[in-house]
Amino acid sequence: MYTFPKRLKIFSLVCMIIGLLGLTYGFLSAPSTIEEAIEMTSSDHYGETVSHDEGHEKDSNHGEHLLHKLQNKPWAALYVSAFFFMMISLGVLAFYAIQRAAQAGWSIVLYRVMEGITAYLLPGGIIVIAILVLSGLHFNHLFIWMDPEVVAHDEIIRNKSGYLNLPFFFARAIFFLSGWVLYRYFSRKFSLKQDLTPSNDISNHKKNFKISAAFLVFYFVTESVMSWDWVMSIDPHWFSTLFGWYVFASMFVTGITVIALITIYLKNNGYLDFVNDSHIHDLGKFMFAISIFWTYLWFSQFMLIWYANIPEEVTYFMTRIEDYNLPFFGMLVMNFIFPLIILMNSDYKRVNYIIVMTGIVIVIGHYIDVFNMIMPSAVGDQWSIGISEIGSFLFFFGLFVYIVFNELTKAPLLAKGDPFVKESEQYHY
Repeated sequence: MYTFPKRLKIFSLVCMIIGLLGLTYGFLSAPSTIEEAIEMTSSDHYGETVSHDEGHEKDSNHGEHLLHKLQNKPWAALYVSAFFFMMISLGVLAFYAIQRAAQAGWSIVLYRVMEGITAYLLPGGIIVIAILVLSGLHFNHLFIWMDPEVVAHDEIIRNKSGYLNLPFFFARAIFFLSGWVLYRYFSRKFSLKQDLTPSNDISNHKKNFKISAAFLVFYFVTESVMSWDWVMSIDPHWFSTLFGWYVFASMFVTGITVIALITIYLKNNGYLDFVNDSHIHDLGKFMFAISIFWTYLWFSQFMLIWYANIPEEVTYFMTRIEDYNLPFFGMLVMNFIFPLIILMNSDYKRVNYIIVMTGIVIVIGHYIDVFNMIMPSAVGDQWSIGISEIGSFLFFFGLFVYIVFNELTKAPLLAKGDPFVKESEQYHY
């Protein structure tokens, strides 16, 4: 049985405390008036005034818009990290279900690690929905389509109100999270029961296979809709038919990477002695392959929109290239070029420290990717990686570590009752 180390527990709690203090500072330092917002920005962002009544009106509108962006900043930082860590857990759940449905033999020794990571899905999902509810109650302006005054004066948003309305939106959110969590609950339950049954009784294994196959259908539909609702609708004027797959690729590769990082950590601390270099090599192959897949989807989305040159679509990328130049191109280096160069070598995929180094870069790169998805529409050019952003990341990182490693203590780290466990333990190539 795994024991949650005291040092790791303290580390996670310290991260949460520091992160909470950073978030608190971010909310307290946000401006409450237009004058404060103008004072907080440089003259480059707000300095030109126009004479007469028209100028005053434009000035007033700009000031109000600026205030909303600066007030959104701590909320957006909170939402980016909340969604990112929930996304990791959901990506791992999808990978776990695929292994179950495919009857994969190599990955059995990693099941308990995956189940530990997916334990974060319920609290992480509840936090994300709580932020969405607060947005619906007008505590922030992250989702402008939730503001009746904006909808009344915006024909594009008004035409989408049959789908983008609060009752339907929250009904979908609860439905999605309930389905994901229920699958995780029953799959975990059947997995633990299988450990307690005689070796000739694989009834719980069969149940897990059936619900995993059914869940994957549910997952691929709900994940796409979730990405439209929780991310793409922040900018309700823009849409992309590839966006659901793009978000899936991001959460999938990040989830697999986190599996590799936690597995290596546990192995280096004397656990998971049944995990060998071939298992790590396979995880490295998935990290490499899905990074390429993510890049393909990113380029497909970018190229089609850029080539078509339709103003309401291309604005999405223009904003990010002009105002988010460094994080926009930086995450391409971190999510594609770096993994490509390092993990292309087959031998490197068996070296733990290389997997760890590459994995950390991938995780940070995809955090920046989520940052690029949300921040431009929420705060415009008023972005930064400051106290709010760092604090939010630290808080959710600490919470994620605490929940995951605490869950690992609740069951043996080997799913010994699985009919393919011997194949997994002896897996070499």
